[in-house]
Amino acid sequence: MAYQVIARKWRPQKFDDVVGQQAVTRTLRNALKSNRLAQAFVFAGPRGIGKTTTARILARALNCVNGPTADPCGTCDACVEIAEGRDMDVLEIDAATHTGIDNIREVIISGLAISPVRNRYKVFIIDEVHQLSPQSFNALLKSIEEPPSHVIFMMATTELDKIPDTVLSRSQVYELRTIGTKAIAEQLRRIVDAEGIEVSDDSLQLVARDADGSMRDAQSKLDQVIAFTGTTIRADDVATVLGLVGRDLLLDAVEAVADEDAPAAFALTARAVEMGYDLRAVCRELSRVVRDLLVLTVDPSRISDPEIAGESERDRLKTLAGRFSREDLLRAFDLLTKAEADIRTAAQPRYHLEMAFLRWIYLRKLVPIEDLIAGTGGPALRQAQGIPSASRDERPALRATSASASSKSAASPSPAAKTSTPAPVGPGFSRTDANLKDALLAEIRKSKNVFYNTVVAQAQKIEVGGDRVTFTFSPNHRTLRDVFEQNRAWIESAAQQVSGRKIAVTSVQSDPSGSAAPASPVDDAAQKASDKKSADKKSALREQAMADAGVQTMLEVFPAEIRDVEEM
Repeated sequence: MAYQVIARKWRPQKFDDVVGQQAVTRTLRNALKSNRLAQAFVFAGPRGIGKTTTARILARALNCVNGPTADPCGTCDACVEIAEGRDMDVLEIDAATHTGIDNIREVIISGLAISPVRNRYKVFIIDEVHQLSPQSFNALLKSIEEPPSHVIFMMATTELDKIPDTVLSRSQVYELRTIGTKAIAEQLRRIVDAEGIEVSDDSLQLVARDADGSMRDAQSKLDQVIAFTGTTIRADDVATVLGLVGRDLLLDAVEAVADEDAPAAFALTARAVEMGYDLRAVCRELSRVVRDLLVLTVDPSRISDPEIAGESERDRLKTLAGRFSREDLLRAFDLLTKAEADIRTAAQPRYHLEMAFLRWIYLRKLVPIEDLIAGTGGPALRQAQGIPSASRDERPALRATSASASSKSAASPSPAAKTSTPAPVGPGFSRTDANLKDALLAEIRKSKNVFYNTVVAQAQKIEVGGDRVTFTFSPNHRTLRDVFEQNRAWIESAAQQVSGRKIAVTSVQSDPSGSAAPASPVDDAAQKASDKKSADKKSALREQAMADAGVQTMLEVFPAEIRDVEEM
């Protein structure tokens, strides 16, 4: 007997055998049980998901010797002949070769009045029905709407939108969906176990992924791999036969980006070219990996999902997911999608892939605006300054723990603070007690670089006298002084840390002539009263701003918080 391919040998013979189409099969089973059968059915969906197979099973259910029944016996003459495609009362018509109206009249319309030779119903199965001409559809309208009681039409199509609405309104339409990777892999496991083929789950997962939701494609690819390997299949064999991009190469590329290792990215691109991979497929598979990493950052429990990762790569994927933020992965997905489109028309696809890797590396250096506002500078800026980056799990707690961390560090000055290199004193800075001033400025610059550059460095003069440090700001730097006052408690803590004693930190505003009022107890009292009045005013302004609809809309769009409110 001639060899029969797996896709035909394992074609479903009952509704229960159809994989991934429970909604359709359950509806048809209930219709058969309650005898609520339409005169015309349309089965629509992508290739290889069971449209024609479902139509054949329905024809068997209608004509089985025990029928109409939801569970055809599979052994009577009608069941056997319909399964083999040689039943005289069940006509399978390929619309692509019967597009004209003359063919439709001759094959279908002229034989409608003739009763079935043996079966209960005469069934017309029209495959790829969208290939019929408009005239052929018009000729069928009356027959589909009011056929003889012994005639049932079943139509299958991959392009439902090309079928006239006049035909669809006269039929029951069933839209079959693509089959999940997990369901395909489970069906392939049943097949290889029955066929005596030794294969790992990772190998079957590769075949199922490459099938892109089509069971027939998966079975055909499995047949191809078996022909290449024999009775033992490895993941490398699957990748070789089907031309798949190796997962190791993809994960190495993502790891090179995480390490910001541009030479390694260029080397991996060269490796992909040498192995003959389609670079569009490389971008496409990289996009899939990025999507998997994003899913893991949203829901870490999905690490055990075989659609996300095979058993051998779960630990590596979990580690990589911890090295990227969600923003990094979203930008990477857009970047790779654009790179795939560019490579499609590029004269030098390799160059585009190399540049995509470099862009991805540099996109990771972007600092979130909320980190800039908070003065932390984000992971990219901290890395550039040699400050260890906080992990993704630690970042949300950064602001909440900063105050307690500062108070703890005040009790025990760190060695680094004592040995910090003195900051250079800018023009106009006083040289009084320069050692304390230099150490304090170095500590501020190390801990809050952005705050140092944007606020502290703008002070006209910094004076140190005894246990007091005074920062003088120009009249047009009132906002900078307000920001300074918000951070004054932290600066006093830093001053105590570097000096080993309690230091008072104050700020003053110089008059237009450039001189600042001397600090005195009376001035301190007036300053406190002024600060209290200013705080009350800011509180009222903040409540007014928070009640504004525009502000609420902006807060919903941007994940930030209002630090300060100023009346313009």
